[in-house]
Amino acid sequence: MTDITKSIKKKPIIWTISGSDCSGGAGIAADIKTGHALGVEVCHLITANTVQNSNQLVSVNAVSVDILQQQVDSLFEDKKPAVIKIGLIANAKQAQWLAVTLAKLKRDNSLLITIYDPVGQASVGGNFNTLTSTELAPLLKQIDIITPNVAEAKSLSAATGNSAFLAQKIAQDFTIKAVIVKGGHSDHSESCIDLCYYQLNSLKQDNQDKTLETISYQLSSPRLTSHYTHGGGCTFASALAAFLAQGYLVRDAFTLSKAFINQGLAATAPISENFGHQYYGAFEQRSWPKESKYFPQVSDQLNQQYQNLLPFESLALQGEKLGLYPVIDSLYWLKRLLPLGLKIIQLRVKNLDADVLEQVIIDAVNLAKDYDTRLFINDYWQLAIKHGAYGVHIGQEDLADADLVKIQQSGIRLGISTHGCYEFLLAQQLRPSYLAVGAIFPTKTKDMTGQIQGIDNLQQLLALRPQTLTSTAHGDNKQNNNDIIPVVAIGGINLERTKEVLATGVDSIAVVTAITEAKDPEAAVQEFVSLTQKN
Repeated sequence: MTDITKSIKKKPIIWTISGSDCSGGAGIAADIKTGHALGVEVCHLITANTVQNSNQLVSVNAVSVDILQQQVDSLFEDKKPAVIKIGLIANAKQAQWLAVTLAKLKRDNSLLITIYDPVGQASVGGNFNTLTSTELAPLLKQIDIITPNVAEAKSLSAATGNSAFLAQKIAQDFTIKAVIVKGGHSDHSESCIDLCYYQLNSLKQDNQDKTLETISYQLSSPRLTSHYTHGGGCTFASALAAFLAQGYLVRDAFTLSKAFINQGLAATAPISENFGHQYYGAFEQRSWPKESKYFPQVSDQLNQQYQNLLPFESLALQGEKLGLYPVIDSLYWLKRLLPLGLKIIQLRVKNLDADVLEQVIIDAVNLAKDYDTRLFINDYWQLAIKHGAYGVHIGQEDLADADLVKIQQSGIRLGISTHGCYEFLLAQQLRPSYLAVGAIFPTKTKDMTGQIQGIDNLQQLLALRPQTLTSTAHGDNKQNNNDIIPVVAIGGINLERTKEVLATGVDSIAVVTAITEAKDPEAAVQEFVSLTQKN
């Protein structure tokens, strides 16, 4: 087997169960185009053949459940799905069949993800079906993620209110793990706000549902005007399916899907403006979204709370790269590494009594004063401020409890951990001194199941940094590299992997066991430093 063959991965498989739109904009056509654009294999089961064009829906012609069942049986033999995306359900009989079918498929594969994009009313007018919430309820109990627009959310919840309220009610009424309410049809004139209400650790025992924790993810983008939007809802749900099938967490699949939609709308905006005012055209599925301009802003509670926060102090490196960034857990290691001339070190200590912890931080800060090494304290921002540390590093799980205003006003630097594009965008908007991305590879020090980024994701995240332009004395715009937040890669990085990590253009590599478990830690540090200087 050649190296090229080894690098080729089998494409994940998604199934789309939806209607065939003869005008080519929505339904199965949109699902297939989206899946192929995003690198998954798409198997399709057609629930109905519709007669429609850009002006009207003429008829919906349902396919027999007997045929659908035969297709399921045949596909299940050799094309088992990672994700099933459901769109148009033509009648109550199909809804009943699908509820039973999904239950069987989930018993065979507990990791199977099901997504439902509720298709009730056609954009050009007319109804695809007359299904009630009661008729849909057995099916909705088998759904993991549902993606209604605001009108559909109101119909499903039989309520009025904001997106957060509607999403929460749908999730609780039908025990759906994630409800994404799309904002394209909302009343926000200048922005489009999408919300994902996500139930963490949802348990189903003895027919009683117990939700341990919930979280909301909210994204905001400038509203893009295009008349080429036919199939946009189908495209969003199919993009979500494609990203989830490739292992992305819900929050990151949500963010990437929104970027994919923004990219498609932007592509057709010019032709829409010139030729399309009276024409309802098909949504244009492009490629994997990589340009920062298509990605939304995170507009959750944390970012709203700190929207007026000033940027944190820079690391004052004057164009230098941070290089090697050891993360160590004791004063012993700090004493051993400080004399080696490193630019930056992080002290990460855990499970110490309060008095002992404070004394360790006092000692660490005092030790670092005799060196040029910038000492960051992990998590304990109050003590870092109190005792004059150079900076503090905060993980996502502790970010909401930290007082970022106090940290900023103290003048110490701030580093923030991120795991995927949603957290990267969130943290970037807070304008910290640096961002950490991890885990790049599996690591011994922390369970990062579901959050391994890999080299490709690291490169994609680096591309999301804003390319800030500043005006020169001559009126020209040029990129100001000082405004680009440095990025540190962390997690499972050893000497063998260092070159490929540095090749992404990352500003620093953080290592733990590659130093502390090395036979000769000082020699390992010198090898890492040498590699970072060459890059």
